[in-house]
Amino acid sequence: MALEFLGKDPASPDGDSATIYRDTDRDTYLIQGLKVVDQERLRQLRLPEHETVVEIPRYMTQFLPEVTGGSGS
Repeated sequence: MALEFLGKDPASPDGDSATIYRDTDRDTYLIQGLKVVDQERLRQLRLPEHETVVEIPRYMTQFLPEVTGGSGS
């Protein structure tokens, strides 16, 4: 698996989250963010048991290659 760092939340107080990576082998994104634990929100998503959800600020989409023209931060 080849993970490519795309960007880290410049507003993160401790510099650890949120972060976006691209798996170049699988052509997917890995998103590090806040774990969603609110049961009402999770019920609305109808998640299968083998999936999870993390939450990132909307402005973090600036690091997605579709937005940056092909590169990360």
